[in-house]
Amino acid sequence: MAASELYTKYARVWIPDPEEVWKSAELLKDYKPGDKVLQLRLEEGKDLEYCLDPKTKELPPLRNPDILVGENDLTALSYLHEPAVLHNLKVRFIDSKLIYTYCGIVLVAINPYEQLPIYGEDIINAYSGQNMGDMDPHIFAVAEEAYKQMARDERNQSIIVSGESGAGKTVSAKYAMRYFATVSGSASEANVEEKVLASNPIMESIGNAKTTRNDNSSRFGKYIEIGFDKRYRIIGANMRTYLLEKSRVVFQAEEERNYHIFYQLCASAALPEFKTLRLGNANYFHYTKQGGSPVIDGVDDAKEMVNTRQACTLLGISDSYQMGIFRILAGILHLGNVEFASRDSDSCTIPPKHEPLTIFCDLMGVEYEEMAHWLCHRKLATATETYIKPISKLHAINARDALAKHIYANLFNWIVDHVNKALHATVKQHSFIGVLDIYGFETFEINSFEQFCINYANEKLQQQFNMHVFKLEQEEYMKEQIPWTLIDFYDNQPCINLIEAKMGVLDLLDEECKMPKGSDDTWAQKLYNTHLNKCALFEKPRLSNKAFIIKHFADKVEYQCEGFLEKNKDTVYEEQIKVLKSSKFKLLPELFQDEEKVLSPTSATPSGRVPLSRTAVKPAKARPGQASKEHKKTVGHQFRNSLHLLMETLNATTPHYVRCIKPNDFKFPFTFDEKRAVQQLRACGVLETIRISAAGFPSRWTYQEFFSRYRVLMKQRDVLSDRKQTCKNVLEKLILDKDKYQFGKTKIFFRAGQVAYLEKIRADKLRAACIRIQKTIRGWLMRKKYVRMRKAAITIQRYVRGYQARCYAKFLRRTRAAITIQKFQRMYVIRKRYQCMRAATIALQALLRGYMARNKYQMMLREHKSIIIQKHVRGWLARVHYHRTLKAIVYLQCCYRRMMAKRELKKLKIEARSVERYKKLHIGLENKIMQLQRKIDEQNKEYKSLLEKLTNLEITYSTETEKLRSDVERLRMSEEEAKNATNRVLSLQEEIAKLRKELHQTQSEKKTIEEWADKYKHETEQLVSELKEQNTLLKTEKDELNRRIHDQAREITETMEKKLVEETKQLELDLNDERLRYQNLLNEFSRLEERYDDLKDEMNLMVNVPKPGHKRTDSTHSSNESEYTFSSEITEAEDLPVRMEEPSEKKAPLDMSLFLKLQKRVTELEQEKQSLQDELDRKEEQALRAKAKEEERPPIRGAELEYESLKRQELESENKKLKNELNELQKALTETRSPEVTAPGAPAYRVLLDQLTSVSEELEVRKEEVLILRSQLVSQKEAIQPKNTMTDSTILLEDVQKMKDKGEIAQAYIGLKETNRLLESQLQSQKKSHENELESLRGEIQSLKEENNRQQQLLAQNLQLPPEARIEASLQHEITRLTNENLDLMEQLEKQDKTVRKLKKQLKVFAKKIGELEVGQMENISPGQIIDEPIRPVNIPRKEKDFQGMLEYKKEDEQKLVKNLILELKPRGVAVNLIPGLPAYILFMCVRHADYLNDDQKVRSLLTSTINGIKKVLKKRGDDFETVSFWLSNTCRFLHCLKQYSGEEGFMKHNTPRQNEHCLTNFDLAEYRQVLSDLAIQIYQQLVRVLENILQPMIVSGMLEHETIQGVSGVKPTGLRKRTSSIADEGTYTLDSIIRQLNSFHSVMCQHGMDPELIKQVVKQMFYIIGAVTLNNLLLRKDMCSWSKGMQIRYNVSQLEEWLRDKNLMNSGAKETLEPLIQAAQLLQVKKKTDEDAEAICSMCNALTTAQIVKVLNLYTPVNEFEERVLVSFIRTIQMRLRDRKDSPQLLMDAKHIFPVTFPFNPSSLALETIQIPASLGLGFISRV
Repeated sequence: MAASELYTKYARVWIPDPEEVWKSAELLKDYKPGDKVLQLRLEEGKDLEYCLDPKTKELPPLRNPDILVGENDLTALSYLHEPAVLHNLKVRFIDSKLIYTYCGIVLVAINPYEQLPIYGEDIINAYSGQNMGDMDPHIFAVAEEAYKQMARDERNQSIIVSGESGAGKTVSAKYAMRYFATVSGSASEANVEEKVLASNPIMESIGNAKTTRNDNSSRFGKYIEIGFDKRYRIIGANMRTYLLEKSRVVFQAEEERNYHIFYQLCASAALPEFKTLRLGNANYFHYTKQGGSPVIDGVDDAKEMVNTRQACTLLGISDSYQMGIFRILAGILHLGNVEFASRDSDSCTIPPKHEPLTIFCDLMGVEYEEMAHWLCHRKLATATETYIKPISKLHAINARDALAKHIYANLFNWIVDHVNKALHATVKQHSFIGVLDIYGFETFEINSFEQFCINYANEKLQQQFNMHVFKLEQEEYMKEQIPWTLIDFYDNQPCINLIEAKMGVLDLLDEECKMPKGSDDTWAQKLYNTHLNKCALFEKPRLSNKAFIIKHFADKVEYQCEGFLEKNKDTVYEEQIKVLKSSKFKLLPELFQDEEKVLSPTSATPSGRVPLSRTAVKPAKARPGQASKEHKKTVGHQFRNSLHLLMETLNATTPHYVRCIKPNDFKFPFTFDEKRAVQQLRACGVLETIRISAAGFPSRWTYQEFFSRYRVLMKQRDVLSDRKQTCKNVLEKLILDKDKYQFGKTKIFFRAGQVAYLEKIRADKLRAACIRIQKTIRGWLMRKKYVRMRKAAITIQRYVRGYQARCYAKFLRRTRAAITIQKFQRMYVIRKRYQCMRAATIALQALLRGYMARNKYQMMLREHKSIIIQKHVRGWLARVHYHRTLKAIVYLQCCYRRMMAKRELKKLKIEARSVERYKKLHIGLENKIMQLQRKIDEQNKEYKSLLEKLTNLEITYSTETEKLRSDVERLRMSEEEAKNATNRVLSLQEEIAKLRKELHQTQSEKKTIEEWADKYKHETEQLVSELKEQNTLLKTEKDELNRRIHDQAREITETMEKKLVEETKQLELDLNDERLRYQNLLNEFSRLEERYDDLKDEMNLMVNVPKPGHKRTDSTHSSNESEYTFSSEITEAEDLPVRMEEPSEKKAPLDMSLFLKLQKRVTELEQEKQSLQDELDRKEEQALRAKAKEEERPPIRGAELEYESLKRQELESENKKLKNELNELQKALTETRSPEVTAPGAPAYRVLLDQLTSVSEELEVRKEEVLILRSQLVSQKEAIQPKNTMTDSTILLEDVQKMKDKGEIAQAYIGLKETNRLLESQLQSQKKSHENELESLRGEIQSLKEENNRQQQLLAQNLQLPPEARIEASLQHEITRLTNENLDLMEQLEKQDKTVRKLKKQLKVFAKKIGELEVGQMENISPGQIIDEPIRPVNIPRKEKDFQGMLEYKKEDEQKLVKNLILELKPRGVAVNLIPGLPAYILFMCVRHADYLNDDQKVRSLLTSTINGIKKVLKKRGDDFETVSFWLSNTCRFLHCLKQYSGEEGFMKHNTPRQNEHCLTNFDLAEYRQVLSDLAIQIYQQLVRVLENILQPMIVSGMLEHETIQGVSGVKPTGLRKRTSSIADEGTYTLDSIIRQLNSFHSVMCQHGMDPELIKQVVKQMFYIIGAVTLNNLLLRKDMCSWSKGMQIRYNVSQLEEWLRDKNLMNSGAKETLEPLIQAAQLLQVKKKTDEDAEAICSMCNALTTAQIVKVLNLYTPVNEFEERVLVSFIRTIQMRLRDRKDSPQLLMDAKHIFPVTFPFNPSSLALETIQIPASLGLGFISRV
């Protein structure tokens, strides 16, 4: 394929960049051969001209398609080069937060500098047993691969962990060891795996330190061999260490620390046991303060010290040894504070009584003078003499530091030896896995001897790595039978030769160390002379004569020669060592005695050590300074030897590589520095792996995967039945250059870039297809849109035209109507106008005429009035004039008459004086006198009458006078009052005057007030209007507030309801947790029990003392009993269904009537008990009297007495039960009493008392009737019994007196025995009748309870009625109730009469038969017969009885019963041919018979044997689903039978009367019910484990990998770590396989008759396992997180739901267990861009944890180019929205979780007497009863 085909427009390439190392750019035009410049555009939009190298004309590397970016395996990339690797790692690390990536056989681990939740036990379980390519890259996957290959290939394994300091090597090694410890477990009870893990804190404390790059940097290399036995369980371990950095003990660079153990000691100095060490702050000691950073952020050294000491204790280092270690370490610290004073240039001294040295000597147990002397002097030995020479201050300080380093190194080796002893295997090792945690390639500004050794080791490891990679490539090509071409790869053997060969760097260094005056400078010159210009890998720096450069595989490194010789020799003065050896402190000499015993690294292991592998195992540490010649080997020589040993070990194992990368130097979490990463990738060999892979055929596809991926590039005619030939034909057409690919046996091999080319062709084809589909769909959509628009336009036109026509017609109609309306309107207007004018005219006329008439009338009226006025005026004037005139005339007349009178008077006066006057005067006087006389008479008459009247009047007058006087008095009084009133009137007038004045003032004020009131009214009106407005606003606010309050109330209600629901759920969860905890304890108990049995079996095999015929004694039962009576903290719902109703009953008011009835019933039963007791005492006295008379004869009435005692016990138990119920009711009364209802004065209380009184009276009446009936029965029985007793006793006594012969007495005794049996049967019948009576009493109690409930309901209803209606309703109810009770009592009375008559007849018949038999027997027996003939038992014929549902077996047949019915029973035949649960029914019927016989030993033995037998069967065939299901079903049925026939009311509700007769009578087996419940729980858990083992291999393949919907998802390119292919391969599991298996499980459980509720729980557990395993694998597999896979998962889940619907199990809760998986599938399919999408995801994924949601989004990978990746910003948005969610931080679901199981009570309708025992069971020794 020409470059022009790939370097086309829009192709993306990588170009070098000084900052980012590589930058992405896009070609702006096609590249043509010969072009010197490429036109590029960077990602930020900047255009660039990229000049090609004129010599090589090498084009920039192409960028992989986006679909390949972020792959799990770097070898899956089509273009394999440095920028592709770097970009892939960066995308996975930054965007997806994935720290592990495969690179062929290498696992690249990038340190996240953050704790990640990916190392828990759930993750370990998820990776356990998986193929390496099936899951996402992980250190656990590498560990699992090593463990699996060790078991499969029988070959030792090694895991090589390397990398820079701070890259995470130690942590990776630690996790690998944790994986082995968790997966394998230990072969013994010594917890070896815990000890292996406990070695880490110790080694970290003494071998790790803080550096500038790492807070916990390992300053030594270690190789840990973990030993396994033949069953691949950990049995021990061994550790080898390499090149401890001793110089750190005496010197630390800036911002670094010494080893952790020193700071831990200083932090714990205040502890009492450390007082003698005289420690202080770390800044006090010279050896711990040089770095200036004594504290590590987030690390508590004191706490770490506690962990270190605990680890030491666990590994067997005693407290005394620990304190010895701490003394030595404290002594090293004090030694560092020893100061020297110079005497002159060649000598020095220590100040006298120098405190640090004194403390050092005290701690070390040496003499102060000797140590002070030899710190300042040294001994020189010549051939003839030795002499002591003082040393300078500088040499003394160096000697002091060398001594400290030597002590620490020896202590380090001693601790390693003791750790190895603690980890040493006690049994023979079969294989091992080694974990090598060793330093990576290092290069600093100043590189010394340590860096040289480290890089030398890395050269050796890189060589081994290259050879291994090359070997694997070669094996792959040979296996696939493709032509093998030699791949050129970098061989670093020349560099190794430069270092270790003869006259190499190390050889010259050792030689220089032997020279007396050897120095670093002379050694450098020798190096220059030997290798400069002779070896291409050796160079000399231009500006230095004390350094050299070596070209390593990773980079050039410049080493400074200064210090090489000193570090290689590692000199320490022998005299100082001798002083320490003479120490009184016993641990210190041990350190140096070991040096004398140490052999060379190439020799055999020390005595007493057992090697764990084929190679010698010993700490390969430099231990210089010994007197032995063998030990004079230099550090370099020892390191070379130990490295050779290590390489031999690694070459003898299968290696696995982990390369740790440090992403940045600042320890920032998830921050990627490209420069640092590239340096490490080059140094650790990852790029070399890539280069080797790229040189051959890096991309490899199976034929099926290639066909599935590139089926789109084939035409229908190209597809053949042979996939291999199809792929060949297609490839020959697609790729013309045949060198670019090779066909293997099972795979196609591609050169680098070919997969990208194929992906490009595929993408182009898909893009063209998409364009065509889009074109067609868009055309179709546009046509549909056009047709729809045209149709719509026509429709609109039609409607518009119709509308217009209708509008025109309407217009015409309206015009015509308008004209008509106008005509009539105008006519109407004119007429109205005319009428108006006419009416106006008429009105005007009428008004005018009226006006004129009124005027005329007014005028006439005025004239008339004026006339009248004139008349009156004139009349008044005339009268006034008349009166005036009359008055004047009268006055004149008076004047005149006065004058005339005066004149007449004057004349009369004159005439009187004359007689004539008198005569004239008396003329006519007589007549007048006569007249007067008559008048006088008349007057006298009148006088008399008047006198009478007068007297009367006087009387009346006197009375009237009196009245008048009183009136006068009253008037006087009134006058006085009037005067007073007058005075008062005057005062009132004055007041009136005043009031008038005030009135005037008030009126004036009123005016002002009115004016002010008007003003105020106006203001008030304004204010009122404002207030109205405010009121309106307030009303609106009030309404709003009311609405808010209502809403808040509703919200609060909803919140409370939610809280209530949540609390209920929480309580349910707590209950389930308790159940789960209890069931887990049962599981653990069963596991320990099995372990105990195994150990016991092993012990029996070891002892080998067989005991034939041995049977388990009662001790077994006692142990079992103690085991089974384990008190459960869980109250199961099915144990007593009545308990389910307790909460509601407790909340209801107390049942008072039931309380009183039960109280009366208890009293009645106590009386009955007393009467029975009296009767029993009386009968016992009779028996004693009979016994006194018949001393030699056994008591006759034993069975009867036994029956009576049993009856008494039953009555006492019944009495206790009723008392307990009474106490419970009393307790409930005190707890749940409502004061409002039950208060003595409350109306409800009075009504309740009335009803209770009536009920009590009725109960008394009924009680008396029952007592009368019972007395009749008792009297009849007693009438019968004396007859029998008399017949028995008298006949026997007479016979005894007559029979003086022994034979006759024996014969009589036998007859009596038979009679006794007959009486016993009669007593049994009486016992049954008594049981029936008890049952009837229980029924009465139950009916009374029901009646009480009904009374309570009616009472509650009555309380809601008005008083009149309440009384009427209560009376009506009482009448109804009493009527019903009377009818019931009459029925019972009739039944009892019938029963009595029947019993009388039976007793008469039996008495008659007994009498006949006894008489006949006595008549037929002669004395001779009795003596001579053998005695034959009396055959008493019995009446044929019905089958009672009991099975009888002999005691010795019990083991046979268990064997045939349990141990050797085949579930398949029983389940198919016989009734479900048959063994359970048979066992229960046997238990019934034992209960009937009152044989507690038999019951106990049978139940114990049954339970043990079931356990044995499950232990033997526990992995067979049918067996476990069968015995789970039968155990539950047996448990239900024990409940159903227990006699407890709660379990007898659904029984038939016949079933109630079959209840157990003598024993309460509640404890054994608990035992069986526990056994059922254990069987259920075993069933779940069997299910899990069967389903586990199917789930991932069927639910995730298999393409149920073909063609939806294509397989992406994979790398070397291929996952297990499941694409249409034969033998792989599909969804149909899972469904078939589910059908099999369900049908088996249904055949075995398992309870439906239990089947639902099993199905729920199965679905939980399916959902959990599928989701866990989805979360750990990046290749499964795509849109198409989400569709597959949802389809698979829908099929499972369809299965649930078919089986009618939708309400089992199984669907809910799949909710997390459903939501994960939905999460893969929904949009993931906007904030609205984030909100939708947060609300949708409520069953997933935050960690799971983020993980799925991080893992989401497009399968095709048309899908888009999830942006990091979107994931951050999701995290922000979910930060308040409180859920578990655990990533994976617990697939091992088992829901707590319950066994709801499920009574059987099968009658026991109808059960037939098939002969196939071999139970012929059992007889029906």
